[in-house]
Amino acid sequence: MNPFEYLKAINESKKDIMVDDIAEKEYNSFIINRGLSHFQDTILFANEMNRFHHLDSRLQFDFFINIIKKRKRFSKWNKATEIENLEIIKEYYGYSDDKAKSVYNLLNHEQIEQLKKRIYKGGRTK
Repeated sequence: MNPFEYLKAINESKKDIMVDDIAEKEYNSFIINRGLSHFQDTILFANEMNRFHHLDSRLQFDFFINIIKKRKRFSKWNKATEIENLEIIKEYYGYSDDKAKSVYNLLNHEQIEQLKKRIYKGGRTK
């Protein structure tokens, strides 16, 4: 069972889908709290469960399913933006993502073009 099924049960269906121990172990409180923190009417409840993160999954799910009003809620999840030419910097210097992002602002367009030429391995281009 994925976390979005739990969110759907909490927000829309109000159906108790946590029927056994396996379903209880698959409950990811971080993802559920993050999903509920996108809305004005549920952010305070998500914050309360963040404060009491040590509670069992069953207790957290029961709290949400009983206190949050039934409503259709949907929001897009933020995704990391892809930086152009970051892979070139990572390959040339052997940097991680974080280091390459910090170096990216220091390099100008000509320097990045030089790095492209230096790591070019030949072959056909598609």
